[in-house]
Amino acid sequence: MYQLLSGLSVIEVSSFVASPTAGLYCAQMGAEVIRVDQIGGGLDYDRYQLTEAGRSLSWENLNRAKKSVALDMRTGEGRELVQELARKTGQLITNVPEKSFLSHAVLKEGRGDMITVRIMGWGDGRQAMDFTVNAASGYPLMTGPAEWDPATAPPVNQLLPAWDFLTGAYTAFTLLAALRHRDATGEGGEIRIPLGDVAIGTVANSGAMAEMLYRGSDRQRLGNAIWGAFGRDFRSKDGKRFMVAALTSKQWSGLIEAFGVAEQIAAIEARHGVEFAHSDHNRFTHREELFTLFQSVADTMDYDTLAARLAAAGTTFERYRTMHEAATDPELVTNNPLFGPSPENPSGFEYPAPGPFANLPQQDRGAPKPAPYLGANSEEILAERLGLGSGEIGKLIDSGIVSGSDKGDF
Repeated sequence: MYQLLSGLSVIEVSSFVASPTAGLYCAQMGAEVIRVDQIGGGLDYDRYQLTEAGRSLSWENLNRAKKSVALDMRTGEGRELVQELARKTGQLITNVPEKSFLSHAVLKEGRGDMITVRIMGWGDGRQAMDFTVNAASGYPLMTGPAEWDPATAPPVNQLLPAWDFLTGAYTAFTLLAALRHRDATGEGGEIRIPLGDVAIGTVANSGAMAEMLYRGSDRQRLGNAIWGAFGRDFRSKDGKRFMVAALTSKQWSGLIEAFGVAEQIAAIEARHGVEFAHSDHNRFTHREELFTLFQSVADTMDYDTLAARLAAAGTTFERYRTMHEAATDPELVTNNPLFGPSPENPSGFEYPAPGPFANLPQQDRGAPKPAPYLGANSEEILAERLGLGSGEIGKLIDSGIVSGSDKGDF
């Protein structure tokens, strides 16, 4: 936990992945992020994986270091409390639809410099989620084994909701941009971030859109090969799979050294009248012949031997792990300063917890903080932000409009 955003408070009314991710990144940099939740939990409060006690590990990890206020947002009084919290704080992250009680037009009444950052599905207001946006992006129909028939091959969905996480990161960035603008001009405003635009815009930024238009056709499936460069998965003599990539001349020369194939590479170059050292194009064009050569060498060595040679030659490679292996890998987790000791998670389950991804050598990263129990900070926030007395808060709790912590509910 760094303190770069210390002093900044943000109200978050969100569910699922993209919007909570934006708040998470702000909280990990020191902002006070106050989730406003429906009493009993919102749409994502019980998303898989659940512990035996019924706590969501997904929710727990996307909401670390935040505070929680639990209100009945189905009531007029509950909604008014949310609106006032947003106005008093001055900045809101949400994926609640624009035509709702959290519309910017409503929130800016009484707070002209209000900043509302709203994640949407598509720019025209249609609903979308990561997996449907991904279907529209084109990537699932470029993924899969090279030998599949393009006319009949199925799409291959990605397991990671990458567009959600990209959108969450972009949302945190736009919030800080809006805050800087308000500091300079005094102006607030609404920022709408369509998930679909993040996806298709990223396709364009990557150059893939221009490529498709230039080619006038789709790119072929390549299996695990890297498009436009040399790289693929290989299998060692003892059956371990690993990925290698050579995008620079240094990486390519290291790969030749590690595999001991200088003479064979020179023969291939002479046969085709090409050179590979300084040409991604040539390495990619002749990839199948090169893949066959490198695999023939991998067939003769156990992975540990080959890995030592690859490391000594300064190549870029990595062994494929199952995700369970990755979660217990000392290099990736146990000895990685990104992870800190397990905080007191609402689930009661102890496991390494990541801090902010950025590494600031001049500052102590600090220990990770847990997600809040639902409603754990209701009384504190209503008193501090809205100036409500204990009697007023007590009445709201008795009427079911406000709820305290759900710590003992599971």
